[in-house]
Amino acid sequence: MVVEPVQRLADNVSQVERHDYTDLAPETRMRAQPMQGFDEIYSDIVDYIVRCTHRIWDERDIGLIYTHYTHNCVLYGTTGTIYAREEIVRDTIQRLVSFPERRGMATHVIWKGDDKAGFYTSHLVTGTGRHTQNGHLGAPTGRTFTSRTVADCMILENRIYREWVVADTTAILQQLGLDVQGYAERIAKSAFDKGLVSLDIGENRLMIGQYPPELEADISLAATDLERHTLRWLHEVFNRKMLGMIPKVYAPTVQYHGPLMAELYGQASVTHQTLGLIGSIPDAVFAPQHVCSTPCEEGGEKVAVRWIMEGHHLGYGILNHLGAPTGKRVQIMGITHFHYKDGRIVDEWRVYDEASALVQVKLAQMADAKAASLSI
Repeated sequence: MVVEPVQRLADNVSQVERHDYTDLAPETRMRAQPMQGFDEIYSDIVDYIVRCTHRIWDERDIGLIYTHYTHNCVLYGTTGTIYAREEIVRDTIQRLVSFPERRGMATHVIWKGDDKAGFYTSHLVTGTGRHTQNGHLGAPTGRTFTSRTVADCMILENRIYREWVVADTTAILQQLGLDVQGYAERIAKSAFDKGLVSLDIGENRLMIGQYPPELEADISLAATDLERHTLRWLHEVFNRKMLGMIPKVYAPTVQYHGPLMAELYGQASVTHQTLGLIGSIPDAVFAPQHVCSTPCEEGGEKVAVRWIMEGHHLGYGILNHLGAPTGKRVQIMGITHFHYKDGRIVDEWRVYDEASALVQVKLAQMADAKAASLSI
């Protein structure tokens, strides 16, 4: 595979991997790229997303949300959508109430765009903390946790106007010793009481009528050869079930960083984790929503893909909390970061939330129970 070079407006834009926070957010640094409309403190787009996240979440300057988000910002989460800035403020406060010692450390930032058309950032954060206060997860357990979160943001002139957040909530619940089933039941009941139900909308684009999966991937989202290559092999693996592609695109020494803080090694581990995800929802369509890439100081390039898998819980796999197949409609939003070196993947960070799928199954079961009671 020949990969065309990635062009950037500036070669001096910050990179996260090898640097301490004080290097990433210096007090005095010249602008490394045009940043029209951004606060003077930010030298480039990576500095912006890392520093403002740190200021809001770690320094507790929650009020910066008013100058860093538009009033009508939409935030898409794995268990619901927030449609206004004031809701984002309230949600941030509640999470910090439960975890006052939480720290979110930037793992890397993959980005594209400019200050005229707007920026897109995919920001992988490794969070650590301790559950010491009563809050949205109930009485404090005193236990510590480590989890991964990816936030994809669309930004123009210092303000985020759209955001997708995928947090591995299940990892936090398990480490705190909390009941994942009870958590999902509570979230599903809250949605059900508001009149929401899980709607099965029928077939998806994996199989239209009696046709097999589409032969070719939709690569219209991609801007580089490497991005197009990534979308093609993802389509082969997830939609066409050609898992034999994995040894061709992953290095033998690949390290896989997965949900529930899994740290696994080798091509067989990636194959097993991928097969397990597909096994839980075997009729699911894998649909990329966004892709971007940046060169990496460690060598090679990193690619970020935000994706949706949508199908039915028809089998067994690694979504263990779902239990025996229920047949219920499930949608999983995930974000994956790949590190390519010499044309092959040497690291993958895959983030999705199993608890979100469990909430959807329980919500559908609540709707079934209500329908059955009304028919008696």
